Order: sequence, then C-alpha cells, then structure tokens
Amino acid sequence: MKDKSTEQRLLRVEEAADLLAVKPSTIRAWLLRRRIGKVRIGQRAVRIAASEVERIISEGTIPAREVRR
Repeated sequence: MKDKSTEQRLLRVEEAADLLAVKPSTIRAWLLRRRIGKVRIGQRAVRIAASEVERIISEGTIPAREVRR
C-alpha cells in the first residue's frame, strides 16, 4: 500500500504548460534556470511534480483588493 505523503503526480512538460497556460518552451526555460523543480526519469525523460505547478500558481496569486465605498 502506498503512503499518501509520498505519492505525487508527475506531469510531462506539455501537461504542466497546459495547467499554467504557457508554452512548453517557457517551462523548459524555467527548468534550465532552475525556477521550477524537476524529476529526472532515466537519462532524458523529465517530469514536473504537480506540487511545483501548485507552488507557481500560489506564488503568482495576488489577492483582490477590497472595494471601498
């Protein structure tokens, strides 16, 4: 039985790009600049943890201002 804390969904570059509404080339550039973490599978395959995508979204989220009356 897998432990929920160690279970992590891994995304392909294209999937992460779709979720963040950016081009795959942007994700690859972020990987090269180490702006986003990666998991290497074998020598060539690269995957991005879903938690990394969530982190980028949460860091970029700006709360709405309160409406003054």
